[in-house]
Amino acid sequence: MHATVGERLIIHGKLVGQATRRGEILEIRGEDGGPPYLVRFDDGHETLLFPGADCEIEHDEQHAS
Repeated sequence: MHATVGERLIIHGKLVGQATRRGEILEIRGEDGGPPYLVRFDDGHETLLFPGADCEIEHDEQHAS
């Protein structure tokens, strides 16, 4: 997984009815855009995260060019 600061991380619920969580990547602590990522979720909670199979990155078109 590769990300840049400012992109959005989405964690899909693993169980039926479990909400999807969304957050902004504040820092990249791995090499070449790799995890772990410091993420601030929409509810204000911040955590250091190693994304799993239930995660995806919403790539910003500005960062891609």
